[in-house]
Amino acid sequence: PMALALIRAKSRPLAGVLLIAAGAGYLLDAGILGSWIPALSLTAALGGVTAEMALAHWYLVDPRLPRSVLRGLAFAGIVGLVADGLVLASLGDFTSWSGPVIALAVLLVTSIVLMVGVIGALKWPAYSGVMAATGLSYLALLTTLGADFLGRALVAGAGPFS
Repeated sequence: PMALALIRAKSRPLAGVLLIAAGAGYLLDAGILGSWIPALSLTAALGGVTAEMALAHWYLVDPRLPRSVLRGLAFAGIVGLVADGLVLASLGDFTSWSGPVIALAVLLVTSIVLMVGVIGALKWPAYSGVMAATGLSYLALLTTLGADFLGRALVAGAGPFS
């Protein structure tokens, strides 16, 4: 459904229905495979960061758009990252500070700091503020993806982390 929604984006109602179906399928699959809480925290973290980054591109095209929406998405990304970190900490055994656990902590903290930087960059009134926010959100997306993959691998004991 997600791929179809992106292909059929010209038809807003159909794209909306397909995106909702993709989200419902994701949550259903997450509930079957494990728990809903990690799926929701991951969705909040990746959703906030990705939506902020994607929407920031529209602001590069029309910098007169209100920046409050971008700030709200950046704040949502921060809240999602903190929630995801807490969920991962509650699910995994992170009592020993091994290399992967330190890497996870660094990735999560870096993602949060980058999103705080996005909020700070959006306070800059010039066009360069939106440019900086977009670049910082790209970096935050990369570190968020790394934190999410590593965190879930550590919790699952997958790969070299078993």
